[in-house]
Amino acid sequence: MDSAAAQGSTGQSESAPPLQVIDYHKAYQDMVAVSGLSFVVNRGEVLGLLGPNGAGKTTTMRAMCGIIPPTHGRLLVAGHDVVVDPVAAKRKLAYIPDDPKLFDTLTVWEHLEFVAAAYRLNDWKLTAEDLLARFELTPKRGTAAQELSRGMRQKVAICCAYLHNPAAVLFDEPMTGLDPRGIRTLKDTIRERAAAGAAILISSHLLALVEDLCSHLLILHLGKSLFFGRIEEARSAFASVDRDASLEDLFFRATETPAPARL
Repeated sequence: MDSAAAQGSTGQSESAPPLQVIDYHKAYQDMVAVSGLSFVVNRGEVLGLLGPNGAGKTTTMRAMCGIIPPTHGRLLVAGHDVVVDPVAAKRKLAYIPDDPKLFDTLTVWEHLEFVAAAYRLNDWKLTAEDLLARFELTPKRGTAAQELSRGMRQKVAICCAYLHNPAAVLFDEPMTGLDPRGIRTLKDTIRERAAAGAAILISSHLLALVEDLCSHLLILHLGKSLFFGRIEEARSAFASVDRDASLEDLFFRATETPAPARL
């Protein structure tokens, strides 16, 4: 386990869930992207966010990070409203988009220095060294981001996200560009951080990954929730699916013949 995960999610409100979405709506003029979405991710839970293209997954994640404002509803990170108190909310959060944008001329280590300064971290260098070693980036610490491969840039973004030990971590297609060793390392660190009390949200089209890592599912379709709950509960929710059915079977059953929303 890397040293940041071992410390636990310090500074998080014990009474508030790390992630909470309440009646979230997002509309762009006449187009409704997300409608009436509510869910909670508690400490130690890993939520898989599933849905076809255009279901509202990335829109929801970007709103939770304060990148786009909600049309209606509340989005809370460790009890802090992302709209009302954005700085406090973002201090508890990390977001790794599907194509993270790094500073081309900064080195790997300079990215970590930048994050440490932005979050006003003390005694962060040992954690940073551990993260670089864990993701096999130590030999690249002095390399500019523009000289890194796609997978290495992804690893840098993950290290930067982990550095301030967030209470909640959001991943959008996290395995893009990673080699097999990088995939295994990322999966291990996700499990470790959840075990240490962080809340994890993973949006991915890789259903085997979600089935392997996630304790809970949220299935979106056309901006609405079709299912929210534990993975094992999904089989009961879609009665026509065999109890031994794969997550792929559940996904197609849910999105091709939508069941009533469960929030």
